[in-house]
Amino acid sequence: MKAPHWFLVLAGVLAVSAVALWFIRPGVPQKSQDKPQAPALMPTPAEPAPSTEPIAPEAPPVQKAIVASDANPAELIRRIAAALESGDVSALEKLLGDTRHDDASREALRSLLALKPKLAQGGGIREVGELELNKRTRWVLELEGGGRMVLDLINDAGLWSVEKFVLPAQEAATTAQNDSLAVADAFLQAVLNQKFEIARMHVDPKSVSDAKIAGLCILFEEGMYQLRKSKPLRSMLQKPDLAGYLANIEATDGSQDAGIALTLKNSSSPAKWLVSEINLDRLLADYARRVAGGDVYYSPLVKNPAGGDTLALYFGFDEDDVNPRTKRQLEIVSKILRADPDKKITLSGHTDALGTRDYNDDLSGRRAAVVRDLLIEAGVSATQIVTVAKGSSQPRRPNVTEGGVDNPDGRKVNRRTEVYLDF
Repeated sequence: MKAPHWFLVLAGVLAVSAVALWFIRPGVPQKSQDKPQAPALMPTPAEPAPSTEPIAPEAPPVQKAIVASDANPAELIRRIAAALESGDVSALEKLLGDTRHDDASREALRSLLALKPKLAQGGGIREVGELELNKRTRWVLELEGGGRMVLDLINDAGLWSVEKFVLPAQEAATTAQNDSLAVADAFLQAVLNQKFEIARMHVDPKSVSDAKIAGLCILFEEGMYQLRKSKPLRSMLQKPDLAGYLANIEATDGSQDAGIALTLKNSSSPAKWLVSEINLDRLLADYARRVAGGDVYYSPLVKNPAGGDTLALYFGFDEDDVNPRTKRQLEIVSKILRADPDKKITLSGHTDALGTRDYNDDLSGRRAAVVRDLLIEAGVSATQIVTVAKGSSQPRRPNVTEGGVDNPDGRKVNRRTEVYLDF
């Protein structure tokens, strides 16, 4: 009878166990003395499933160009000059634009800084002029001992930055790639420094006479003119084979009424820009007002009756002595003749209408002779000079008015010796 009792006890235990399992639900934490187990890692729903495709390498980030700019181009150039003189490579590269030059240019820049360059005396910073009206401009940094750094700036929404630069070591290599602004500037700098032969290299001899170049040298010398520091050359016209610039001229008294219009043409074979036309109307008008006492005819540059331009040297009434101003003009002419012994000139003497024909013929001959003698004293060979006496036969202005009254102003410009550069 014990066996049935054992089964009853077993059935009771199982019943109690069933009730206990019913109350212990999943997810309800239970106290346990067992070691806690690490929870199973569940995949994040947003995480993509592993792929068997090869993973492409990540593209490098795009480096934004570092371009220093300034609303004032002159201030940007001054910052570049300061970095150049201080030898600050990183500052200079940033100012020049770190994406605007290659490794060769970087190496040339470092080589230049290793020389510890200094700006030339007088500042060494010069604005050349405009490559494009109000858009692109050129500056140069003149260095001690020669050489210069050329910088082209560009305006983008009112901010100026470096578009291109040429280092002293590279400038010679780019000379053959002259642009119209470079030629216009080289021509004017030669005239300002009385370097006739250099100025002559930059003009078309078929359209710009030697007399006009010499006359421009004389005008700059006598009028004490210089290029205006701000916007000295303004772009008026830009075409593939034609360019025009207005050269702004000022005198030492601060007046800025003078100017020269330059036209340049680009020959196709070989490609080379040359000055093809020079308009001196504004400069001559200012010269007459400031130097010649308002007399527009009292000009050092006149038209020759035989054609072309001629230099004119003026004399006082019944005089054959040259004044100090005339001597300065002859110094320029003597330089031209001494530079090339094969060049010859013709000196023609002239008088006004007062006096007899024989007397005026003799006086005009003496006026031509005194100019010849001064040139010979300056080192010009006598074989390079021809003199003729014209008397009163070729007046530039009437000696009398239409009513037959004496005209002193007209007679004043008729007392002259003309220098015809017969090259």
